Amino acid sequence: MSNLNIFEIPPDDDGMRLDRWLRKKFGRVPQAQVEKLSRTGQIRLDGRRVRASTRLESGQVIRVPSFETGTKDHSREKQYHHDLQDLKLIREAEIYRDDDIIVINKPQGIAVQGGSKVQRHIDGLMGALSKPGEERPKLVHRLDRDTSGVLVLARNSFSARALAKAFREREIEKTYWAIVLNTPRPPKGEIDLPLHKRGEFGKEKIVSGTGRRAITRYVVIDNAGQDVAWMALYPETGRTHQIRVHCSAIGSPIIGDRKYGARLVTPEGLPSGNRLHLHSRAITLEHPRKGLLALKAEPPDFMLDTMRYFGFERNLGDLVDQPDRRKT
Repeated sequence: MSNLNIFEIPPDDDGMRLDRWLRKKFGRVPQAQVEKLSRTGQIRLDGRRVRASTRLESGQVIRVPSFETGTKDHSREKQYHHDLQDLKLIREAEIYRDDDIIVINKPQGIAVQGGSKVQRHIDGLMGALSKPGEERPKLVHRLDRDTSGVLVLARNSFSARALAKAFREREIEKTYWAIVLNTPRPPKGEIDLPLHKRGEFGKEKIVSGTGRRAITRYVVIDNAGQDVAWMALYPETGRTHQIRVHCSAIGSPIIGDRKYGARLVTPEGLPSGNRLHLHSRAITLEHPRKGLLALKAEPPDFMLDTMRYFGFERNLGDLVDQPDRRKT
């Protein structure tokens, strides 16, 4: 590591931690190595010593050794078996792309991230959405495995920070569609019920009544009598399983939600009644560089079949894609 490299921090990397910037630039760099090089002054920022946790600023000049670390760390992708059908599925799911973000219509039934028992997930397929040499797209929010619809990915660190902040501070408007059992009364309202997790590890269930505040506004778009309704839902907060639990709490569980509505009978004759009928229909966000961006995703075929089965008209949904910000 006798050779030195000098770089100027670009605008897109403004605010990034030093250790994360080094991994982005050089690939697999052990944290202990970064800490040692910082501590001994071998890494300099504008000529000064820095810590591994230092936040970089655009225009600063950094001096670093030449790291001999081999290729970039793709261990997360190696954990995922890239089935050709899944690769094709994720590429076809793309509905928007520019230099900063990618938006996909996430298929129902595939997890966003992996885990000890989850081998098939969007995070493992990120490489299929980028070309060789490009920065790997980053997740900035989540959807449940069985929820389909709009999922936003960041193409660089700058947009990842901007979008993550917008989601965290509730600056992004989201619209969900759901087909539920039992038409809610009243047909338009606000569900304000706190949520908390209960149960053993791996078998947790979100329940309402205590915990962190959760707010979901809703409107009934159409209904088939008192038995089934097509709803638009606008979550003001982003708690785990929030919409599913809130719908169940008001007596209108989502069709196919075995976790929060398993005791209720699915309408007879419905071909896809065992699949969760919850879809992230639309999102409106402030683009990191280009101003307001509004996108929609078509529901999966099984959900459209259910809507046709009950005589719901698809074009009515356009009337409620943008949330009514007035209090109900």
